[in-house]
Amino acid sequence: MKAILLAAGLGTRLRPVTNTTPKCLVPIHGKPLLGYWLDLLLQSGTTDQVLINTHYLPDAVRQYVAASPWNAAVRLVHEDTLLGTGGTVLQNRGFLGDQAFMLVHADNLTRFDPAAFIAAHTNRPAGTELTMMTFDTDAPQTCGIVELDARGVVQAFHEKQPNPPGRRANAAVYIFEPSVVDYIVSLNREVCDISTEVLPHFLGRMNTFHNADYHRDIGNLESLALAEREY
Repeated sequence: MKAILLAAGLGTRLRPVTNTTPKCLVPIHGKPLLGYWLDLLLQSGTTDQVLINTHYLPDAVRQYVAASPWNAAVRLVHEDTLLGTGGTVLQNRGFLGDQAFMLVHADNLTRFDPAAFIAAHTNRPAGTELTMMTFDTDAPQTCGIVELDARGVVQAFHEKQPNPPGRRANAAVYIFEPSVVDYIVSLNREVCDISTEVLPHFLGRMNTFHNADYHRDIGNLESLALAEREY
């Protein structure tokens, strides 16, 4: 399975760390977030090719990938103008082909079994077209909280609301069928966002895989400090 690692963000909430370091290369215990993802996906053998988009401080990302043992399995694509998460998928349809693929926000620190994630998607309930990884968050007001039916299919989505109904959150790690890409194409927009413009269309058709091991969005200095202590 191929994967896209979304790594183009500015990381403004992580300043001053990101003044000189792209968000995807922010280190946890001395190892960049991108390194954790490449090891997790490519070491397992479940992913054979990874595409990484760049925008902010792209030379640092290029240098890191070039020195990585996974360099041969990685394709870098630069975005002069940010396309949004959906726009990146749209612009790289040629890389993806007509197969299911994994889409990952590379500013997360996580630990899970990629083979189990793929199996959950392969054996997903009938009528579902994507699988979303979930986790239980300690800050539900900062996340997209999901409501599930008995099958684990998403029925409602509450994006960063002050009093969401629960702690089960979208981990921003997905497996998409080609039909999801077809929907992004149908929006007829070069720039679009997965969480706000694509996921709502698939309510009732989103399977979930729960990560009960470890997951944290490294979105600010507080979460970075927590990850250093927890991981």
